[in-house]
Amino acid sequence: FYVSPVCAPTRAGLLTGRYHLRTGTHGVTRGRENMRGSEDTLAELLGHVGYRTGCFGKWHNGAHWPHHPNGQGFDEFVGFCAGHWNNYFSTALEHNGKPIASDGFIADVFTDRAIDFMTRSDDAPFFCYVPYNTPHSPWQVPDSYWNRHVDADLPIEARCAYAMCENIDDNVGRLLDALKENGLEENTIVIFLTDNGPNSNRYNGDMKGRKGSVNEGGSRVPCFIRFPGVIKPGTEIDRITANLDLVPTLLQLCDVPTPAAIDGDGRDLTPLLTGQVAGEDWADRSLMVFQGRGEKGAVRTQKWRAVQGKPGVWTLYDMEVDPSETSNVAKQHPEVLKRLRGEYEAFLKEVDAGNMQPLPIQIGHDEWPTVNLPAHEAELTPTPPDGLSYVGRSGWANDWLTNWSSPDAFASWPIQVVEPGNYAVSIEYSLKSATPPVKIELQAGGQKLTAGLSIANEAALIPSPDRITRK
Repeated sequence: FYVSPVCAPTRAGLLTGRYHLRTGTHGVTRGRENMRGSEDTLAELLGHVGYRTGCFGKWHNGAHWPHHPNGQGFDEFVGFCAGHWNNYFSTALEHNGKPIASDGFIADVFTDRAIDFMTRSDDAPFFCYVPYNTPHSPWQVPDSYWNRHVDADLPIEARCAYAMCENIDDNVGRLLDALKENGLEENTIVIFLTDNGPNSNRYNGDMKGRKGSVNEGGSRVPCFIRFPGVIKPGTEIDRITANLDLVPTLLQLCDVPTPAAIDGDGRDLTPLLTGQVAGEDWADRSLMVFQGRGEKGAVRTQKWRAVQGKPGVWTLYDMEVDPSETSNVAKQHPEVLKRLRGEYEAFLKEVDAGNMQPLPIQIGHDEWPTVNLPAHEAELTPTPPDGLSYVGRSGWANDWLTNWSSPDAFASWPIQVVEPGNYAVSIEYSLKSATPPVKIELQAGGQKLTAGLSIANEAALIPSPDRITRK
């Protein structure tokens, strides 16, 4: 079962059944994680036929309307929209765009909300999407889980990751117990998968690569599907499958017609899952993996994996005899590599270049009157660190701007004003001294606003219970 090497692209493919480069998603931060609002998500397709829809966890496909979960078909959303969160204990989250304070460990909170959503007395069927953010860093986990691994002979990141995974195990158990206790077990399809390879050097089934890699270890993950009375327990599928397949598969299992306008890349796996078709009778296919805009990538068939580890540099592996990708057999099978490379390059040409530009932040929707321009979605001029930079190296989620030492340096956000009008603007800042006042200028659409920051505001970092000092 295959996904993308990093998280936002996997989620876009999972929710649409389309390769993420078609949806506008081509990165994990700086707005590159946003999925086009016109994409039809599984939540929208099910919502149109009467399903209640809820998302509880890490969204990571856009923080602004219409890219926000509430704009992509989810009636209820509790979680956060960025690629990672800074504090996992009693933290600030959001509920349908409004800030809320949570109580407890973040994965436990998401599970509580999901259980509440699923078990409400309502005859309508539900689609409940629970994208946990753990075991992503920062490395935080409750003592009860950490203490089980604190003395293990493993790197400290692995110890914390396994502790987080045990917490996920328990929370998935709570979800399953809630279904059973409320009489929902027999008529609910449950799917468990992960969104990329491991985010540290730890066990990965002897596969090459980890998170971020276009080799097998970056994108091959577990997937479990349970549907009592329809899928026989213990069924194993040995054909290559992908996150792209879950939309058509779920629509078929739920007897929901697929709109003719949907241009999906996935396959309906129902014949494999129900035993109507044997694996050896299932037609082979080519699954593609992309890093960034496709500068790195791979093509996987049942037998072969062609890998572009650097732009224009390809290798070929026979996965049936060499699943750890130790021997490049490109010279022995040039015709295979030529065919798979041709499929990859043809796809990139097919995808409109406009799909791989950051989507503008839309301003003026009635459904979303307040728009936040986060620092990590800004482009900096001149290129950092000349006069302005992020605190972190690349401007990851939740980062902020600092070292503003040149009046010629500025940050810019791509915006699209969908409804002209008068807008109030505020800025959050930390300033050691406001003597003399600091001038700041905002430009938009050829207009300017100038203000003076005359009040010092030396903000302190919020303490956070990390097991490992963060980067």
